[in-house]
Amino acid sequence: MRPADSPKINGVSFVASGVPIDSSHTNPMVRIHANYAAIMPFGFIQDLEHPEIFFNSERQWFGETLAGAKQYIESIREHDIKIMLKPQLWVWHGAYTGFIEMQNETDWKTLEDTYSKYILEYAHLAQELHVEIFCIGTELDFFIKNRPDFWFDLIKKVRTTYNGKLTYAANWDEFKRTPFWRELDFIGIDAYFPISDNRTPSVEDCIRGWDAHKPIIKKYADSINKPVVFTEYGYRSVDYSAKEPWKSDRNMTQVNLEAQKHATQALYDVFWHEPWFSGGFVWKWFHSHDTVGGNENSQYTPQNKPVESVIKSHYKLHR
Repeated sequence: MRPADSPKINGVSFVASGVPIDSSHTNPMVRIHANYAAIMPFGFIQDLEHPEIFFNSERQWFGETLAGAKQYIESIREHDIKIMLKPQLWVWHGAYTGFIEMQNETDWKTLEDTYSKYILEYAHLAQELHVEIFCIGTELDFFIKNRPDFWFDLIKKVRTTYNGKLTYAANWDEFKRTPFWRELDFIGIDAYFPISDNRTPSVEDCIRGWDAHKPIIKKYADSINKPVVFTEYGYRSVDYSAKEPWKSDRNMTQVNLEAQKHATQALYDVFWHEPWFSGGFVWKWFHSHDTVGGNENSQYTPQNKPVESVIKSHYKLHR
């Protein structure tokens, strides 16, 4: 287990864009004392039953491609910020990736073949650039449930290519079913746990809300002797932000900056001091800092909102 006095992962989920990045895009991460960034090149799948993954295409944004991921990593590394490379899928029209499920063996094999090519291409990049953490997938519950042998085999293939630390990003309600944590280095959780039904929960409300979840997470981590990393965490700046934090519904537009701020502070208070907890990656951080977020923005980004100061102060304490 990670010792209690080790530095935590103070990470940001760095969103891919259409352009190369430079110090003007990375300096805002430095200012909040981030020591890790998740780089997320995307693969695309047509629908939940379509077996072929498209990736590293000229039709994608630069940051979603192999060349873009490499340029991002090299630019961010100039600031001594470490990297988690986290290739992940996007289902067209935004369907939930956890429901990807093929209807016949032929399609399952096609999905497995294309997913292996996708992941192994980025595992090679991770090895080439000495990336500290590589994430083998994000929120793929049905794919794992139906094809566990594929995933154990994929991990072995990744291990022959890449010699850094491995994780997988399980959804908050999925991680207890994930069968291969013993083969990885971190239990990765996208930490969108429901913690308060209040419109504007206080920090104390949110801390109490974690009582339903934290003991389960700790018991699970202890049972397999692996540290936990929150591969994603964060809250929208909306009313009831901590009730169903996974919801990205664009109809939720009533801005509530205090709800976001309080829920984030509570997460830090509950987890960052724990020796079995390694830290996490806030969702999500955009390259063009001066033009995103702000007090009228209802989305997840903390940029140019009161919660950004909370993150900055907290990360400074745990570098």
